[in-house]
Amino acid sequence: MILSEPLLRIEGMAKRYDGVIALKEANIAIRPGAIHAVLGENGAGKSTLIKIMAGVIAPDEGRMFLDGKDVSFSSPAAATAAGVVSVFQELSLIPDLSVADNIVISNPPQRFGMIDRRAQRRIAEEALARAGASDIHPSSLVKDLPLSRRQMVEIAKGLARRPRLMILDEATSALTKSDVEKIFGVLKRLRSEGLALVYISHRMHEIAELADDCTVFRNGRSIESYPAGTKTDTQVVELMIGREYKSVFPAKPGLDEAMAPILSCRGLSWSDRLTDIAFDARAGEIVGVGGLDGQGQRELLLALFGVLRDVKGDVRINGRSVHLTSPKRAKSGSTSIALIPEDRKTEGLMLPMTVRENLSIAALGSVSRNGIIDRRAETARIGELLKLLSIKAASVDMPVASLSGGNQQKVVIAKWLMNRPQIILLNDPTRGIDVGTKQEIYQLLRNLADCGAAIIFYSTDYDELIGCCDRVLVMYDGTVVRTLEGDDINERELIGSALNIAAQPNGRRIAQ
Repeated sequence: MILSEPLLRIEGMAKRYDGVIALKEANIAIRPGAIHAVLGENGAGKSTLIKIMAGVIAPDEGRMFLDGKDVSFSSPAAATAAGVVSVFQELSLIPDLSVADNIVISNPPQRFGMIDRRAQRRIAEEALARAGASDIHPSSLVKDLPLSRRQMVEIAKGLARRPRLMILDEATSALTKSDVEKIFGVLKRLRSEGLALVYISHRMHEIAELADDCTVFRNGRSIESYPAGTKTDTQVVELMIGREYKSVFPAKPGLDEAMAPILSCRGLSWSDRLTDIAFDARAGEIVGVGGLDGQGQRELLLALFGVLRDVKGDVRINGRSVHLTSPKRAKSGSTSIALIPEDRKTEGLMLPMTVRENLSIAALGSVSRNGIIDRRAETARIGELLKLLSIKAASVDMPVASLSGGNQQKVVIAKWLMNRPQIILLNDPTRGIDVGTKQEIYQLLRNLADCGAAIIFYSTDYDELIGCCDRVLVMYDGTVVRTLEGDDINERELIGSALNIAAQPNGRRIAQ
């Protein structure tokens, strides 16, 4: 097979920030009509590379060639004009504008000096259909859409610019399974039309299904490029982390079933989203929450953290009935609950503020005396957590926005560990995190459980539920339809329960 000449080629690219090397000696060649996967841990240099390709930042060294011609992009607009368009993991949508407004925002169609609303809607409808999201109404406000639908709008926005090369940075991390399948179909069609695609994902099964070419980055360098399918997952991961890849999930210890639960829920209900939920969680236990996306899992965590109003039912902590009327009440010393939110960028961090400020904000009461922060106590506690979570930051006084995605997620977790919570709620915490950092987080969760915490862990990744959890609550239509334990925590039972299909003695299944 004769491989086509690269559409875009990068040679010897380098970028430094205040003496820190983000990229060095980076090389990559991207062919038209091919999907090129860029692999590596968070902080490996992937984001810096694609920001250079997209005109967001300028390199310190190196050259970039488009159609064989030496180019450099001074801005994202210049890159877009050349046919290079990016869909970043951090959404660029304006919440208070409509879907159609967002899709054409950089170049709205005009008539008589005014925006042509009819043409705008037609462009939006075409882009949404091309992205496999024709069910999204162009007039809908972005702020009214769930995260997964916003991600689809972001992809449609990129396609509306008619790119020659499209960069997708964790573009499926917030999508439901059905949306992911649609996007896969879209990407394969775009590839067949001759579009060049750069695809960044930490989900190895996505790489296996989509990629034609792969390049692995580590510590800011391109380590190796190879045809997809020529290396095993283990070989790829070892290239990414630079060491032998051991077992992903820590061992599950046996639990004492006679132990009294820390958290006990009975009849928990809210609006039409949660109905009669009942479960217990003991110290040392990781209780998974599974099911198809949007079945009430997030609302369950929000209810337990006191975010939702008018929640009905009985919630007991250490045998004592509690009324979780606010997050302040939930995280207080007597209840000691922490919530790791779904979207670290908008819900978990204050990006312009420093690592220190982000870590301290949820625990000011415990590191203050008479309203004044005890800097010695604060510094000592922050030091403990930086070491515990292996957070890589040049200084605690640097903006948290400057950290890699994996280290930002660790800061979100560390922020709540400042309070030493006894109940930890996690909302899909490894979304968009590299395999090495995921492994560290899995071990951390088990260590926290071993130290006496009860952990409620919602994940859209079946492998995580299977590998991490001692029990899994499977939700359907706002209620727990099945609790899986032991050998029943497997993909077949998780999928069957998520679809509310009951197993029969003959092995067949029927819908409930």
